[in-house]
Amino acid sequence: MTRPTTIFLDVNETLLDLTALKTSVGKALGGREELLPLWFTTMLQHSLVASAMDQYENFGTIGVATMQMVARNQGIELSEADARAAVAPIISLPPHPDVPPALEKLKDAGFQLYTLTNSSQEGVRAQMANAKLDPFLAGKLSVEEIALYKPNRHVYRWAARKVGTPVSECMMIAAHGWDVAGAMAAGLRAAFVSRPGQQMYPLAPRPELVFPSFTPLVEALLAMD
Repeated sequence: MTRPTTIFLDVNETLLDLTALKTSVGKALGGREELLPLWFTTMLQHSLVASAMDQYENFGTIGVATMQMVARNQGIELSEADARAAVAPIISLPPHPDVPPALEKLKDAGFQLYTLTNSSQEGVRAQMANAKLDPFLAGKLSVEEIALYKPNRHVYRWAARKVGTPVSECMMIAAHGWDVAGAMAAGLRAAFVSRPGQQMYPLAPRPELVFPSFTPLVEALLAMD
């Protein structure tokens, strides 16, 4: 099996540990940290609605609005200012421990590494700087430039064109089943990192690589011709 030349990396939960965000959002939602997945899926749902309506909104803005929606549905009072404060830790999340050494190995082996995230350009720049992952990256791509959200297949094709690599030579690595499904629908190769609580989408093709962390995933990539 031949190596991909370019790797696109999802950011939130794939590269970065969401624990601090879960605590902050849980506190804002009356101490109910179990509502974080509901908030995230509601945020994703409405980002897709924005794409379908051709009315792009910043992911952070959607995140604040949907957190207020979740709060109201749970009978929790949450102001816009408090919701913004709750999501503030997203720019300073630490990487998962397996990520820095894995990215270093991939870079040293000649892979071109780029983020491809639904977060804003400003947001991903801050995230990568604070997580100290900048040295491993060839660039940081945000859907903000194309004004569409993953998993719209046009996002992945745009990313491949942006970096000048055929889609067949690109691989998307993500901890979200919908993300790898979207990438494969666009013609990219894909790898799934099964972070706790994440599952692949059963109706999509199986990604060629599936591992519980970046450590064995990197070894599999390095073993390719």
